[in-house]
Amino acid sequence: MIQPWLSVLIPTYNGEAYLGLTLDSIVIQNDPEIECIIVDDRSTDSTRSIIESYTNRLSIKLLPPSDLGNWPANTNQALNEAKGDYICILHQDDIWLPDRLNILKDLSTKHPNTNFFLHPSWFIDSKGEQLLLWRCPLPDYPALIDADYMMERLLIQNFISMPGHMVKREIVLEVGGLDTTFLYPADWDLWLKISAFGNIMYYPKPLSEYRLHQVSQTVVRTKRSQDYQEQLDRVLEKNLNLWNIDKKTKTSTKKIARFSIDVNTALAGILHKNKINYLKLILSFFSLGPFGWHRYLRDSRIWERFYARFKMGLGR
Repeated sequence: MIQPWLSVLIPTYNGEAYLGLTLDSIVIQNDPEIECIIVDDRSTDSTRSIIESYTNRLSIKLLPPSDLGNWPANTNQALNEAKGDYICILHQDDIWLPDRLNILKDLSTKHPNTNFFLHPSWFIDSKGEQLLLWRCPLPDYPALIDADYMMERLLIQNFISMPGHMVKREIVLEVGGLDTTFLYPADWDLWLKISAFGNIMYYPKPLSEYRLHQVSQTVVRTKRSQDYQEQLDRVLEKNLNLWNIDKKTKTSTKKIARFSIDVNTALAGILHKNKINYLKLILSFFSLGPFGWHRYLRDSRIWERFYARFKMGLGR
């Protein structure tokens, strides 16, 4: 194979239900100048045989799992083997829409100084039906987004879908890849670390689909609400401390971000039938004031995230 322009990092574990669809969505890009690096975490279903069946259609390197055996560590292992100038992380149940790579490759050629490319994704259900569009609260292409603009919004909520990005490999290596101590919010932490470099571009049309289903790792990993909230708090504090901005902006952002974490923890609790203190959430929301309400509703994408899951529930 010639030098790849893009490396696709795919951590897998018992992914037979959707992995074939995910790999099909790469095949239809019809781009021979990419590589797929897959790290399988000791799957006990047909995941490995599915991967092997695509070796004549995709340039695939299949690696054993890391010693830690979690998705951030496995993704880092794939990153260390990557050769492309850019990388994408693609999970085993998500989908790329046709022509995604043609569009991103064209953007990267026209804007070689851009570090981080983003785009919206469709929420889809277990059957692949589109539920709602998941967008980012960012100015559209061809605007170039700087670090402070991005951090002020991304600290409030991770609004970047896993299949909705492409980033320069050298930047991901420079920030040390994914933090393996974060099992749920490792992607949020990574996006924040990358965003600190600025030069970000948001293409406004959806190029991927993010699948919601009851046995996704997102659902499974949020069962322990206290651990989940503690990890979100750690990501927030870590990246707030590294953000070089005036005290007033940092204080107001932190207050809204704290509320957002409380809401995310409550939503996870509802999913797992935990007891929720709704009165505390309501009082916290009112304490933000009109400007805080606007920022939270704009940056959290709460309506899109909640309503997509509500529609998924109606369809079960």
